[in-house]
Amino acid sequence: MAQLYLSEPSWDHIEDDASVKQRISLLTKLETIILSLLSYGGRSEARLWLCNTLSGMSLINPRNQQEVFVKLLRSKPRKLVLASQLLQMIFEKRPERVGAILAKNCHMLEIFFRGHPDRIIQWFSSFSGSGDLQHRKGAKALSQFAFVNRDLCWEELEWKGKHGQSPAVVATKPHYFLDIDIQQTVNNFLEYVPEFWSSREFAESLEGGEILFMDVKFFVQLFLDFMYKDDLKEMWEVVDEFLMDESFSSLCQHLLIVLEERDLLLFLKLSRKVLKLKREHIETGSSFYWFEMILSKFSISDSMDELLLLNAVMNKGRQLLRLICEEEAHEEKMQIQDIVRQVCESSCHHSSLVPLMLECIKTKSLNPIKWLGLQSFALHYRLSEESQTRDTWEIIFRSNGIFFRNSENYPLLDPSGFSEDTASDSDKRNLIGVKRRKKEKHGKKRRKHRDHDKSNNALFDLDFSNNSPSLLSLSSGWLLSTDGYSTVWNTVDLPEHLSRHCFSTWLKWIFTKWDNSE
Repeated sequence: MAQLYLSEPSWDHIEDDASVKQRISLLTKLETIILSLLSYGGRSEARLWLCNTLSGMSLINPRNQQEVFVKLLRSKPRKLVLASQLLQMIFEKRPERVGAILAKNCHMLEIFFRGHPDRIIQWFSSFSGSGDLQHRKGAKALSQFAFVNRDLCWEELEWKGKHGQSPAVVATKPHYFLDIDIQQTVNNFLEYVPEFWSSREFAESLEGGEILFMDVKFFVQLFLDFMYKDDLKEMWEVVDEFLMDESFSSLCQHLLIVLEERDLLLFLKLSRKVLKLKREHIETGSSFYWFEMILSKFSISDSMDELLLLNAVMNKGRQLLRLICEEEAHEEKMQIQDIVRQVCESSCHHSSLVPLMLECIKTKSLNPIKWLGLQSFALHYRLSEESQTRDTWEIIFRSNGIFFRNSENYPLLDPSGFSEDTASDSDKRNLIGVKRRKKEKHGKKRRKHRDHDKSNNALFDLDFSNNSPSLLSLSSGWLLSTDGYSTVWNTVDLPEHLSRHCFSTWLKWIFTKWDNSE
C-alpha cells in the first residue's frame, strides 16, 4: 500500500546513511533515464512544458516583466525572431499605436506600393458611390489630396472614360471617383507627385494601422529596422507600454516558444532577479509557486537539463507518464518501472523517508528539491499503475490520514457523506456550510450524472500497467481534506493530485527548516 508521508516526521531521528545512499542512488538512476527521454525525442515537448509553467508565474509585477523582456530584446546578438513575434502581437492588439509611428514616417511607404499593383488596388480602390465622406483608407487620402492640390496633381488622375473630369464636377459628384483607373493613377503619383507620399492626407490614412495586415512580413521588417537600426525612441516606447499592459501569461505563451535554449536561459536568469516572493505564499504551495521559489533561491546553470527535469517531475507528471508510455520508449519504461518498484518498496516503513529528509535539510541546494521531485514522481507513477479500485483508493486515504467524502451517496456512508471510520467530527462540522450551499447544485448534478451514466460509458480510467482501460466511471469521485474539500477528484486525477500534494508538503517542511536555520 502506498505510503505518502504526510505527517511531519520527528527531526531527531537517527540518521541511516545506508538508507539515504540507496534511495539517492535509485533516484539518480531515475533522473538519468528521464533526462535521456527529455534530451532526445521529448526535448521540444519538455521545453513547451517549461514555457507553460513559466506563463503561470504570478510574482513578477508589470514593471518588472517589462524590464525583463526589454533586456532580453536588447541583448546581443539581436533577438530578431523574438522581436518579430512581439511586433505581430502589437499589430494584432494595438495596431493604432504602431499606425501612429507609420503615419510619421509615411514617405517610407512609397517603396511598399512601387511595383505592386495588387497592393495599390487593395489600398486605394475603396471609393464610395455615396460621397467623399464615405471613401476609405487610401481612396480617401487620394481624393482629399487631389482636391487640395488640384493645380499640382489633377492632371495625373487617369479616368476610365473617354475624357477626364474637372475638379468642379467631381466636387458636386464625388462618386465620379469610381471611374478612376486606380493602378495607373497611383503609378503616376509614384513617378510625378512625390509630395503625396509625405502628405497629411496619406499619413492620416495610416493612423489606424489597417495597412499592417496587407503584408505583415513587410511591416515586421520595417519596424525591426525602427527598433534596431534606427533605435527609434517612439518605437521602444510602444514596446515598453505593450509589455507593461499585456499579461505576463500572454507574453510567455506567445514569446517564449520562439526562443533558443540559450535565450530561454537568459530569460530565466533575468526573471530570477526580479521575483518578489512573499512568505505567505508558502502556505498555498502551488506547483507554480514552488517553481518561482526555486528560481529565486538557486542559481541557474548554463544547461537546461536540470530545469527541464525539475519542471517535468514537479508540474507535468501526467505528460511525462504519457511520454514514457510511448512505444519508442519501451526499454526506458521497463527500467523506470523497476526503479519505481524499488523506490516504493523501500518506502514501506513510515520512517523510511526521514533519512532522506534529514539529508535534504543538511544539503541546502537544488539537489534536495530534485530528489523530492523524483520521489513524488515515483509515487505518481506507482499510483497510476496500480491503484485502480475504489476500495484501494479509500484504503490509501485512511492509511495516510486523508479525510474524504464521496461525491455520490453510497450505502457505507453516514448521512454527512463521510466514511464512518474516516471523518472526524471537526471535518463534518466544517462541511455543513459547504453542504448547505451546494445542496441544490449537487442535486442537479446527481440527476445529470445518473442520466449520463445510463447512456454513456465512454469515459474510463487509464491503466498504465497494460495499456487497457479499466471500467471505473469518471462521473464520481471524492472530496478530500488535502485541498479543503474544494474539488471532486476521480481515479484519473488522483495520482497527480496526491503526488503534488506530497511534494508540496515535503517542501514546506524543508524550506521551513532552512529558514529557521538562517
